[in-house]
Amino acid sequence: MFKYFALVCFCLALTGCSTQQETAKAGNENRGITFTRSNQEAVSDTSFSDEAMDHFINGAIYEAKGDYASAILEFQDALRLQPKAGIYYSIAKNYYFLNKYPNALQNCKKAVSLEPGQIEYRDLLADIFTAASQFDSAAVVLEEIIKQDSNRVQSYYKLARIYENSKPLEAIKIYNKLTDIIGPDWNVLIRVAELYEKLGQTDKAAQALKKLLSIDPSNSGVQKLLIELYQKAKQYDEAFKVVNDILQFTPDDPEARQLKAQLYLDQNDYKSAAKEFSYILEMPGVPLDSKIKVGALYFMQSLKDSTLFPVTEKIFKTIDKDTTDWQVKMYLGAVAISQRKDSSAVKYFKEVTKLASWNPEGWIRLGGLYFDNHKYAEAEKIIQEALPSFPDNFALNLLMGLSLAQQNKNTEALTYLKKSVTLNPNDINALSGYAYTLSQLNKNDEAIIYLKRALILSPNDVNLLGTLGLIYNNIHEDAASDSIYQKALEVDSLNAVVNNNYAYSLSERGIRLDDAMRMIKIAVAADSANSSYLDTMGWVYFKLNQFETAKKYIEKAIHYGGEDATMLEHLGDIEFKMGNKKLAKELWQKALKLNISNTELKAKIEKGAI
Repeated sequence: MFKYFALVCFCLALTGCSTQQETAKAGNENRGITFTRSNQEAVSDTSFSDEAMDHFINGAIYEAKGDYASAILEFQDALRLQPKAGIYYSIAKNYYFLNKYPNALQNCKKAVSLEPGQIEYRDLLADIFTAASQFDSAAVVLEEIIKQDSNRVQSYYKLARIYENSKPLEAIKIYNKLTDIIGPDWNVLIRVAELYEKLGQTDKAAQALKKLLSIDPSNSGVQKLLIELYQKAKQYDEAFKVVNDILQFTPDDPEARQLKAQLYLDQNDYKSAAKEFSYILEMPGVPLDSKIKVGALYFMQSLKDSTLFPVTEKIFKTIDKDTTDWQVKMYLGAVAISQRKDSSAVKYFKEVTKLASWNPEGWIRLGGLYFDNHKYAEAEKIIQEALPSFPDNFALNLLMGLSLAQQNKNTEALTYLKKSVTLNPNDINALSGYAYTLSQLNKNDEAIIYLKRALILSPNDVNLLGTLGLIYNNIHEDAASDSIYQKALEVDSLNAVVNNNYAYSLSERGIRLDDAMRMIKIAVAADSANSSYLDTMGWVYFKLNQFETAKKYIEKAIHYGGEDATMLEHLGDIEFKMGNKKLAKELWQKALKLNISNTELKAKIEKGAI
């Protein structure tokens, strides 16, 4: 038996799952090779037969070489001769290395059942459960290990990571226990901070970051994370304290300056923010990209508050003094458009075409920025400058078409949207935008074709389904419309637009009014100031003959959305039903002026009745 032990010490390279295993060093022929305590015990067991020991040693050698399949075969031969816990463990480990978790699990459970006090076996069992995504089972095993050894640090780590997604508060408790054992630890505290932030408990997240700073007080990265946390919690005084601490020691830190500027912007203190931005721009050695990011941040804010465009212009003109970069010219042109300085805008954009004639990305980014901020006319101007240079660019054609469509320039939009579909026939945005614009031009048959093509690519897209349902409703294919709306609500039962449109369709037909009321309540709950939703609510009440309530909602819709032909007509119908025929006719006439093509409304006025 001693000769086998000596051979093992020379040949085996077995590593266990535990971080606290005791190891025996290999001899001179295989320096650095380790042998786990559990396997030492297995091979030194006097009940092992010589044949079983030979197979076990061969398996260990294969395992050391990374030939896990061959190792398993040898271990299985040893197991048939000597059914020992250590052999089951070795088989489980090699199946685990091969990602064959069911087999690994079966053998590891057997090892644990034979020697329940062997923590190394349980540790492997937890790893197998985790790898097989059986997290609850892994957690149970790790909790049992901790009961056996309350100072087993690695088990706390593993258990906390498992609980992070399912039981974040429990994960935090475990990390705190771990801190009690090992003291403040960087990896633990950063995990705790992230968990508290995910839970929205910014105060506790900040406390965790403060503990990190106690470990490394000068770590500006952690300080900046703390600033962002305070910013989210609107604890601006605390945020300013931290950022000022950074700037006291590193006044030329551009990122800290930018954070400070953003804090000022959050409080609408644009003057102080501009000072910080100016400081950054005047700092020597600041990369051009950093300067442009500063200007871009102010430009974004200017889109929300147009009074800031002069400051943005000043920032980019300052940058422009030291560079000929096309992006700076691009932003200056955009600022000029927003200030209605068309000649200046044309000048800057011409410079852009000379400096970056090869690059459409700037135009796309800038046009998209305007579009995302609902400034569709400005987006149209930007893209109009770019298209002569890049007539076949998909993104530019799509942005132009969508910008025009948002301005109800549907005939013009159709040309660009059709081209975008031709350039990229599998883009859902292009297909849906083109289909919607076709429907606005009463080309409903074509619109349906393109919407169905988009739905092949994304069959559960609620927006696509809602648009298709609306088109079917508009052409009075009620059964198809209802079917599509129903499918959309199966995907997203709380979608406000679909609930509103479906409710209005039902109310127009005077059917399933209880369902219509239930749906419109969902829409109004999502956006109580949406004039379309309020109008639908009023119309459902009208169909239910609850005229006073109907009037209240229609008047509220007009208050929020302004005078609209449909809403004025609805209000006229309500007044008529309430006996106010003269007022009803006045409202109908007002509505007709806004929609002179409404033949049904004309007939109603001539008849003087509904």
